[in-house]
Amino acid sequence: MNTLHTTVLITGASSGIGRASAVHFAQSGYRVFAASRTPDTLRDLDPNIHPVFIDLTDPESIREAMASIDDVDILINNAGYGLVSTIEEMEEAQMQAQFDVNVFGVLRMTQAVIPQMRRRRRGVIVNISSFLGKVGLPLLTLYNASKYAVEGITDSLRHELQPFGIRVHTVMPGFFDTQFARGNLVVNDQIAATDSPYAPTVAALIPQIVEQINHGNSAEEIAQLLVDLVEDPHAPIRQSAGDQARKLIPMRQELSDEDFEQRVREYYGLA
Repeated sequence: MNTLHTTVLITGASSGIGRASAVHFAQSGYRVFAASRTPDTLRDLDPNIHPVFIDLTDPESIREAMASIDDVDILINNAGYGLVSTIEEMEEAQMQAQFDVNVFGVLRMTQAVIPQMRRRRRGVIVNISSFLGKVGLPLLTLYNASKYAVEGITDSLRHELQPFGIRVHTVMPGFFDTQFARGNLVVNDQIAATDSPYAPTVAALIPQIVEQINHGNSAEEIAQLLVDLVEDPHAPIRQSAGDQARKLIPMRQELSDEDFEQRVREYYGLA
């Protein structure tokens, strides 16, 4: 692929996988528009990186940003966060916000680039999902649901855009060593209460998840995977990365639903 005039738009680029990917694409010769609500944190990283303000929950913000960006060849829908809450204890606003960013944000950005890609009959859209788009866990129910939704959107979108030469992929990371656990987990205060009926589940699961994230694979692994993916016209439509994804996704495919759920409970000490 000739990267010199190839434009990549990456959401959630201020930290973690998004930031690493912006740098990696830029160093590989791509022109990168790094979208974030805090674009100043991306200045002076690389001359090929152009910070841009986008609030995924605000359609007008997306329209304004797209007006200043030339045709996008590659869209990486990376932005997202995780709500930690039980269904019983979560609040209406938390439910709405989780889907507004993780699902509707993906839809809004995808809508914004499809017309130009369709006219040129080429393009690549990569949605960063999660192994939790295939594996259910308590307390991350809404995050799980949002990533299951991203998987379903991507699979259907692929059929819609195939006639126009537009490739659509998902990447399902496990837990990576990024700022996610420190900055991108929103915890419902009620689950932290000692008198919560779910306190035993919280005590068993949350320390494990934070430990796995903070000592997970490097974000550089995903960054390299993304560059390799967009440069390979025959890349798999879905790829996993990271220890948990490589362990649990194949297991999900091999076992019955009942056996798989039992393995997950054992793996996370929930049995």
